Amino acid sequence: MKRNEVDRSKISPMMLQYLEIKDNYEDSIIFFRLGDFYEMFFEDAAICSRVLELTLTGKNAGLDERVPMCGVPHHSATSYIDTLIDNGYKVAICEQLEDPKNTKKMVKRDVIQVVTRGTRLDDHIDAKDNNFIASIYDFGYCYGISYSDISTGEFYVTLIDKKEEILVREVCKNNFKEIIVNDDMDRGIVNTLRTNFGVLVSIRKDMLEEDEYSYIYKDLKDERLITTIKHLLCYILENKKGELKHLQKAIFIKSNDHLLFDNNTKRNLELVETIRNRERQYSLLWLLDKTKTAMGSRFLKQNIESPLTNKEDINRRFDMIEVLQTEFILRDDLIKELDGVYDLERLVSRISYGNLNARDMIQLKNSLSHLPRIKEILEKLKYNKTINTLDEVYELLDKSINENAPIGLREGNLIKSGYNSELDEIKSISSGSKEFILSMEKEERERTGINNLKVGFNKVFGYYIEVSNGSKDKIKDEFGYERKQTLTNCERFITPLLKEKENIILSAEEKIINLEYKLFMGIREVVKRYISEIQSVSKVISEVDMLQSFSIVSEANKYVRPSIVSEKVIKMKDCRHPVVEKVMKDGYVSNDVDMGVDTDILLITGPNMAGKSTYMRQTAITIIMAQIGCFVPCTSCTIPIFDKIFTRIGASDDLVSGESTFMVEMKEANFALSEATEDSLILFDELGRGTATYDGMSLAQAILEYIHDKKKSKTMFSTHYHELTVLEQDLDRLKNVHVAASEEDGKLTFLHKIKNGAIDKSYGIHVASIAHLPKSLINRALEILDVYEAKKVKKETFTQTSLFDNIEEEQQENPLLEKIKNIKPLEMTPMDALSFVYEINKEASEEEE
Repeated sequence: MKRNEVDRSKISPMMLQYLEIKDNYEDSIIFFRLGDFYEMFFEDAAICSRVLELTLTGKNAGLDERVPMCGVPHHSATSYIDTLIDNGYKVAICEQLEDPKNTKKMVKRDVIQVVTRGTRLDDHIDAKDNNFIASIYDFGYCYGISYSDISTGEFYVTLIDKKEEILVREVCKNNFKEIIVNDDMDRGIVNTLRTNFGVLVSIRKDMLEEDEYSYIYKDLKDERLITTIKHLLCYILENKKGELKHLQKAIFIKSNDHLLFDNNTKRNLELVETIRNRERQYSLLWLLDKTKTAMGSRFLKQNIESPLTNKEDINRRFDMIEVLQTEFILRDDLIKELDGVYDLERLVSRISYGNLNARDMIQLKNSLSHLPRIKEILEKLKYNKTINTLDEVYELLDKSINENAPIGLREGNLIKSGYNSELDEIKSISSGSKEFILSMEKEERERTGINNLKVGFNKVFGYYIEVSNGSKDKIKDEFGYERKQTLTNCERFITPLLKEKENIILSAEEKIINLEYKLFMGIREVVKRYISEIQSVSKVISEVDMLQSFSIVSEANKYVRPSIVSEKVIKMKDCRHPVVEKVMKDGYVSNDVDMGVDTDILLITGPNMAGKSTYMRQTAITIIMAQIGCFVPCTSCTIPIFDKIFTRIGASDDLVSGESTFMVEMKEANFALSEATEDSLILFDELGRGTATYDGMSLAQAILEYIHDKKKSKTMFSTHYHELTVLEQDLDRLKNVHVAASEEDGKLTFLHKIKNGAIDKSYGIHVASIAHLPKSLINRALEILDVYEAKKVKKETFTQTSLFDNIEEEQQENPLLEKIKNIKPLEMTPMDALSFVYEINKEASEEEE
């Protein structure tokens, strides 16, 4: 039976209530609270029975046919909700809004929150990773992107060009878990995000109307930024239905604030996870993460994915690492203190939203206890940021919250004695009554002569006197016992005095629980006033924790401080791949990278497996490490600030889109060639190999010439087309290098050493031999090779002629065109744009005259 097939005039009131609530949450699975269970009905029940492996049953609801139903206990619902969320579903939690004891009518119910991938606030999200939800707003000529991790309160906003590649780069870089788009978004892009990247995408047009959260965007002047923030806020607040005042002011991210790279680069360099297993272990993040706090680990990951481009900020981090390495005793003390700090950012979110417990308060108190010593150490280290130790919050929590408080807020034992006089008085009454019960058992045994008599309690019958069947004939009328319950092996009784004390005790316990809950909520309200200050402390601790991690890793692995210069030079002495070096059993062979101002392109030749790709990767990783403020795996390093990194390493078909390796390769090459600047780094590994030899070689040469003449980016280009090495004669900023190998008695040995000059052999058959292909096959391949080499006519490679001679416009510099190319429209205000158009129009008119 389906929901739309139901005759609502015949259905039971409870099921009608369910259907009316479900009408408002069509795209969510309703967890409908009935007593101690969450029940699911109709199509929701069918989905849950399949995904959660629950038994599908039925419920009578006034219809001829039973309504499909399944359910889970409310106390263990979290794991079931997590499974549904992980499978791409949204879950609406529908609770009872009143106590069934206090009403004779049907209990009121409504959805208190909708849980989605991007709006989770529980303990089950990854502590070492952000959980971003984003709005992508299509303005027709650009995209506005706002994104927030509501578990930490972080909020960011940016504008990007309307290019699918750049949009995908932003999505992958920040690992958005859920995306909201407006009606105008291209449905093809929506499907790409859903299918290729597994992102939960919702199409929404609603905007936030009220001003309660205007503080998030009030400092922004660009209406496009405000629009995309309001678009996201509307969805978040609609789903969470609670207070989210921990959300911070939005930070505007400018494209030139960070080193940019796409998802292919992030994957190829294995920055945060490995290609093979998609795990953190053996990635750069794994190597560098010696942080002690979850906040520090998240901050480190953010920096690896978005390195800095500000020289001053980078050098400030280098300075701090040097201080930490010098003041190693203070560093060890700092590490010890950081180890006791819990995840303040996510604790604050639960305090704000209200889904916290007493354990959270204790974690907050214990974290705050370390702040005075951390502040003292940072002052001794002359760190340029300070923290508020929040002594008043610590003192409040220390004197109020019980150290052994339970997880639940309605179980009592939340508040310490001495904090509230009324509570202490009620506890005293309750305690005296409980002592009376214990003494009563002893007195009743003496009065009745029944030695095994017990005074007990259960939630159904309250307090009782229990007498075994073997002793019940000793009970006399003068004892005043009233039979309350008969069991197989005993009888239970009540007396007027016991009933009186039971009323006092139970009344006191209920008062204690209610008063403690009220006091706890009052304490929470006080702590909420300090949310922004706690968040400020979190930011400082995050960076300090990351820097101490850099210090530890750099010292252990003998990394050095890079020199950041304004000239376009890369000079790395004894550079190593930091992760490969760490996991290799044998000694790692280091290599120099030497690209002066007169060298833009290294053309790298050498056998397969000799280390060309590793050489290219370690160069890029060293640059990324330097631009996040970490020391690098070299004996000396001099580099400029890079704005973008592009890589094309390894073959990968895009099976979902039905695109071949070669098509993917060409698209990625095109993206690099169109987006790269003189300040970019390009890594191309055997570009052009996916097509016929001469096609591939021709494309490779044309691309090299284009980069050399037009882009002038620092480029590392590995190839097996040895004919390309003659380009060194005509391209004055191209330099040949090769990976050395020695061949002796037909045996090939890889030396993994980069040397100047080119080689003219690929040693492919030798590599096949190392891979243990059949010996007869190898011998036959050598015979065939001899035949080909005997027939081979050395084909002349076309050296660069006038590649762009036929394009007259490109030969002549046009100052107006150059001026237009250099503007950054997404960073201009509307008034700036009008002024610029007026100026261009004026200059163009003057030229015509």
